[in-house]
Amino acid sequence: METQGRIVIAGGTGFLGRNLARYLTGQNYEVTILSRHQPQTKGDWRYVNWDARSLGSWVSELKQAAALVNLAGRTVDCIKTPDHCDEILRSRVEATDVLGKAVRQLDSPPPVWVQMSTAHRYGDPPECICDEDSAFGYGLAPFVAQEWEAAFQRAVLPQMRQVILRTSFVIGRDGGALQRLSKLVRWGLGGTVGHGRQGMSWIHEQDMNRLFHRAITNQTMQGAYLATAPEPVSNAEFMRALRNALKMPIGLPALSWMVRLGAPLLMRTDPELALYGRYCISRRLKEENFEFQFPDLDSALQNIYHR
Repeated sequence: METQGRIVIAGGTGFLGRNLARYLTGQNYEVTILSRHQPQTKGDWRYVNWDARSLGSWVSELKQAAALVNLAGRTVDCIKTPDHCDEILRSRVEATDVLGKAVRQLDSPPPVWVQMSTAHRYGDPPECICDEDSAFGYGLAPFVAQEWEAAFQRAVLPQMRQVILRTSFVIGRDGGALQRLSKLVRWGLGGTVGHGRQGMSWIHEQDMNRLFHRAITNQTMQGAYLATAPEPVSNAEFMRALRNALKMPIGLPALSWMVRLGAPLLMRTDPELALYGRYCISRRLKEENFEFQFPDLDSALQNIYHR
């Protein structure tokens, strides 16, 4: 059977990249993953090593590719030391810059570049609901998102269709932060975090893959989109739904001071990832009639844990 074309996923060995690679190969695409390290799992994709910083033989993978998807960037699930903050920013900007240099070496660059960004660009407003037109936030994560998207605008060729997906919390069984949260729930520690009113904008992994596929194939998609389900919830609601999905009747709450002490000491991560959040709904996806398979949290979690 003739393939649909080749998709190059830069930074494709993480949770999102592996999921997307499986999905696209299932849709009869050839997939090339560019990464510093081999994927942890095997699949029907081609792995090519790159350092996400300098040009090399990997550039040839982009010749006549159907699309470039850039997911490259150091995880933010870490303690925010100065070194880690520098790596979080530099890994995103440098990878995007070198991809821009690569496409400029090609006679036939990919016709579309799908660029990942983050819904954290809107900061951590305590109550307002953000869409694509909302004011951007203040702090490390919004600054990183700003520089990431600015690097993309410098790097992308004018003739390439450009799609930015400002991604929220992607939930799936086999990776990402939901694995960590589900362990806490099973240990009886999955109660409300802090005051519990902080927003949790989320999207099921299958809808995330479908959104990437739409961005690759739908010629009308252009510009920045919030990649998030239409029903964000509070932290208290999210943890309650997760306890119900895992059939855990109790969950001890974590007060803010406990999180600030325990997150860096016990979980080696930033407490603000749990203590702050945002409510995001995509105006553009609604206007363009994107249909979510899992628009509400209960159905999404039931699919993940009871399929």
